[in-house]
Formats: sequence, C-alpha cells, structure tokens
Amino acid sequence: MSDKELSIVEDKTNSGIIKFFLKGRITSVSANSFQYKLEEANKNGYIRFVINMQDVEFLSSVGIRILLMFYKKANSCGGSFNVENPSENVINVLGLTSLDKMLL
Repeated sequence: MSDKELSIVEDKTNSGIIKFFLKGRITSVSANSFQYKLEEANKNGYIRFVINMQDVEFLSSVGIRILLMFYKKANSCGGSFNVENPSENVINVLGLTSLDKMLL
C-alpha cells in the first residue's frame, strides 16, 4: 500500500450495490485512491454504495470531503451512499462534523 496507509477491497453484489471495505488510514494522500475507486464504480454505472469503515483508524478532512461528495452524487441520481460498521474513530469524526446523521 504506499497507500500502505489504506487498503481498499470492493465487492459488487447482484443487486447493483457496490461495497467497499476500507482498512487503515484515510489521509490526504491515501484518499486519492479511495476517490478513484468510487469514481470508477460510478463510471461503470454504480449509484448505490456501501462503505464499510470498521477497520478505519483515521479519517482526514479530505476523506470527509470525498464521503460527502459521493453521498451527494449518489443521491442526486436516485442512488444511495451509506457508511456501515464505522470504527469508533470514524463515529467520533463524523459526529464532530454533524455528518453522522447523514452518512450512518
């Protein structure tokens, strides 16, 4: 990973949902690979996203921006964007920014 900070595994379901399992730290550097994966999935027709953040140790402001951007993008075209199983650190950061009610 030099994005050794962040591991991203994707799982495409039969019901048109793409699920991303993130592990590590979402920093200003590693967030680029996360954004790229989301953009590629969207270009391939996915509009329903589930982001598993159970193993995310750190979420930067850049990571928050990406979550918010894709939340808005998915919802604007009739899709959905949800964070599931957030780590305690993710819950705290999203709570401080008042995005917990929107994304969780």
